[in-house]
Amino acid sequence: MSAISHPSRCGEGQVQGRAMARSLILIFVFANLTPTALADEYDHKYSVGDKVILWENKVGPYNNPQETYNYHELPFCGVDADLHGDSGKPTHKWGGLGEILQGNELIDSNYEFKFRVDVEKTTLCSDTLTQKTARQFKRAVRKHYWYEFFMDDLPIWGFVGENVNGDGGVNGDDEGSEISTYHKKRAHMGKDPRSMHGVMGSHSSSDSSDDSSSQTLIYTHRSFDVGYNGNRVVSVNLAAENPKPIVAGTNLQFTYSVTWTPSDTLFSKRFERYLDYNFFEHQIHWFSIFNSFMMVIFLTGLVSMILMRTLRNDYAKYASDVSQDEESSMDDNQSESGWKLVHGDVFRAPKLLPTLAALLGTGMQMTLLVFFVILITIFGAMYEGRGTIITVFIVCYALTSFVGGYVSGGYNARNSGKRWIKTMLLTAGLFPGAVFGIAFFLNTVAISYHSLAAVPFGTMVVIFFMWSFISFPLVLFGTVVGRNWNGVPDLPCRVKTIPRPIPEKSWYVTPLAISLLSGLLPFGSIFIETYFVFTSIWNYKVYYVYGFFLLVFLILVIVTLCVTVVGTYFLLNAENWKWQWTSFSGAASVSLYVYLYSIYYFLFKTKMTGFFQTCFYFGYTAMFCLALGVMCGAIGYVGSNAFVRRIYRNVKVD
Repeated sequence: MSAISHPSRCGEGQVQGRAMARSLILIFVFANLTPTALADEYDHKYSVGDKVILWENKVGPYNNPQETYNYHELPFCGVDADLHGDSGKPTHKWGGLGEILQGNELIDSNYEFKFRVDVEKTTLCSDTLTQKTARQFKRAVRKHYWYEFFMDDLPIWGFVGENVNGDGGVNGDDEGSEISTYHKKRAHMGKDPRSMHGVMGSHSSSDSSDDSSSQTLIYTHRSFDVGYNGNRVVSVNLAAENPKPIVAGTNLQFTYSVTWTPSDTLFSKRFERYLDYNFFEHQIHWFSIFNSFMMVIFLTGLVSMILMRTLRNDYAKYASDVSQDEESSMDDNQSESGWKLVHGDVFRAPKLLPTLAALLGTGMQMTLLVFFVILITIFGAMYEGRGTIITVFIVCYALTSFVGGYVSGGYNARNSGKRWIKTMLLTAGLFPGAVFGIAFFLNTVAISYHSLAAVPFGTMVVIFFMWSFISFPLVLFGTVVGRNWNGVPDLPCRVKTIPRPIPEKSWYVTPLAISLLSGLLPFGSIFIETYFVFTSIWNYKVYYVYGFFLLVFLILVIVTLCVTVVGTYFLLNAENWKWQWTSFSGAASVSLYVYLYSIYYFLFKTKMTGFFQTCFYFGYTAMFCLALGVMCGAIGYVGSNAFVRRIYRNVKVD
């Protein structure tokens, strides 16, 4: 240090300075490569005695997954000012955008955990129940309220209490006692709590504590069993114990204990205990993939047959001599199919061109978006993070907005559309506007219920800025590029000035019938996967089989392409040249069947109750079906457009 502080010679000082700098760099690198001695839940490494934080998240009715509230909405132990600094306010852990949209609000608890230090039965707080607090706890227990904690990013669940009959039996189902088994035994970790706990029983609405038929109990002791492997936490189990009757005037003592247990579970495998292998990898899942694959073979064969038949007849006709005698000409005219008669109108610009262009652009953007998100989740194990998939989806949507603008701008220009600004605005705002309208209604409901599902104003501002400064400019740029680089009309047939009248045909070849029937086969190809996706969203399952999801997505794309090609062929054979909107709506109708299935699922596969959960269930499903319909509609149109251009390419006209 003397050479640096008091240099005697310039050269020697520079050499020693460089040596000292290299030494400091090596020390810095070594310090970063060496495991830190301080507790850090971000790198998940702890030393013996380091503090491990237990985060309190939310509480709510078990049957209503989206109806969640702040943990301290129930009169549990309050915040200890001595544990949270001078302010006395608890520490909040704010996650990413997706975590907030999922309704998570992590708050530092009063529990004291130290790495690998057992805690005997310790009193957390003592409280005398008033009429109000007793009524709150009773209502929570009778509605099967559950709560969620997090420790080192591992979720922990427990029930508030249980209802017991007069004879000592559990009223309905002993969810509270069985939830401890669910988390303590590895064999139960993968099972659906609904199937394990049985059917929810009916409960009395009375708040009287001396009901002769039932008694409402609250768990007053929580036993934590924390597994560790080396310097990492690999598992956390919770057993809710010591039930006490909820009676006004009773003094309840809430306690907890902590046991640290060594485990052989690898840190990289610690989330596998939350995955239900028996459910997602059931034989029915494999059978559904095989069934959908056979459907693809059938439909591709059907489309190939149609193409071979039509093109073979075309080649046979146009290879013949044009100067044949009159009899031969009459035979050719008689063999001419109906689709050939509308060659002068089939490429006429559709009605509501800007709207169709915007839907096609948004649909192709959604297709690319879903494909990218599936690939990211396959290689990234996104299910381990709270709201990570939602964050990835929103960010990727904003970044892929260029695709939507490029497709819509090019399509509008190729059809001689003049209102490109309107097309751009519809592309940028039609789908986000519809989603925002649904979300605004749901947010209003959540605010009125004081639920964590309500999106904070700051999050709304962040989403608006992402749309304003990322998505919208990319749509504008894509529209300009698309209409200049991909907007030159290239029609195989000349469009006639006067539109050809459309003759009346049988009901099954009308645009409405074709549109409704076209969605059945695509829905059949994703029916089983829809059940698994709905179960993961609404029944507390962790969806992780994204390889299956990718296969089903590809099958859906192929089936949608084939079905819309067949539907377009039937429509053109009926001499109806208005195929553009029919091809889009026919492919998009799969979302109608998915929404109808969601009604069946709500009535017979869930036990959701109340206005709040009903609104969120059908609101979220409407968003999902809206995105699915726009995506499939665009896919179907692309297939039909390629088919139409192919079959009219060799048609000779005067």
